Amino acid sequence: YPTEAVWGLGCDPDDEAAVRRIYTLKQRPLGKGLILIADDFARLQPYLAPLSAEMTDKVMAQWPGPITWILPRSADCPHSLAGGHQGLAVRVTDHAGTAALCRAFGKALVSTSANLSGRPACHSENQVRRVFGDQLDAIVSGPTGGRRRPSTIMDGLTGAVLR
Repeated sequence: YPTEAVWGLGCDPDDEAAVRRIYTLKQRPLGKGLILIADDFARLQPYLAPLSAEMTDKVMAQWPGPITWILPRSADCPHSLAGGHQGLAVRVTDHAGTAALCRAFGKALVSTSANLSGRPACHSENQVRRVFGDQLDAIVSGPTGGRRRPSTIMDGLTGAVLR
């Protein structure tokens, strides 16, 4: 499905087999972790540890939008989502199509760029079809948000810009 800048691969973050399938499709090492995307912060909260008021204000000042934050994950967050890291990458999207997909699903989605690990992300549906062929269960058509670069990734604890 299209996101703010590139095409994404997604699945139910609570379906361990689906999450592992994303890693397999991308040929991505399990230790790298994945991003969760949602239309509303409330959909991300089950995966996160409680945030301070200061941290919540900082994050909410950037959302919805193309900023992915690494935030402390909850003890119940599946380890496969965080890739062994203490934090979890999360974003509240401002892309209308992706937000509608999350609303229709009723919760957050895994959202990782549609590409083989280490290769450029797909910028069109045709590229997705060339890279993944018939390995995908579905393709949601539509335009990306027109941004040139994938989301900025910020470490919520240190403030460091990671991408």
